[in-house]
Amino acid sequence: MSAVPETARIGIVTISDRASRGVYEDRGGPAIHAWLARALASPWQAVARVIPDDRPLIGRTLVELADAEACSLVVTTGGTGPAPRDLTPEATEAVCEKMLPGFGERMRAASLEFAPTAILSRQTAGVRGRCLIVNLPGKPSAIGDCLDAVFPAVPYCIDLIGGARLETRPEVCRAFRPAAENT
Repeated sequence: MSAVPETARIGIVTISDRASRGVYEDRGGPAIHAWLARALASPWQAVARVIPDDRPLIGRTLVELADAEACSLVVTTGGTGPAPRDLTPEATEAVCEKMLPGFGERMRAASLEFAPTAILSRQTAGVRGRCLIVNLPGKPSAIGDCLDAVFPAVPYCIDLIGGARLETRPEVCRAFRPAAENT
């Protein structure tokens, strides 16, 4: 009898003053969820939050999802621009043990193919314990572009930090894992 695969818990956090107050509908969180639903073949459970642009609250939410909710991956949307209330990267950096700047570099490079203003975005990623935290831009149409660009590295990163194993559907996203060495 085969073992039941571990269900990965994935945090999806929309960071927006207006969406958190109900001024407009959150479209970023649902865009992340839809992309993950298409791309992931392994079992997973979403843990969603919609919060205002408040640096201490962003930090507490990331800590809660990584530590108390045992998420292996947290994907945020919003708060990565240059506006005064855009503080998601600062909050992320404050709660992570290791930053992974290559994620932001890759997302900006991919986004520049569609919008010259992508250079204004400050997407980043970092590791907290057994959780990878990835900051995406707030524009829903950019979410898929950014996830397409970086997600091939996400499952292996989560393997390396001891999180739940993620398997992807290769027709949507071909995850890279080094071949086992035969010595």
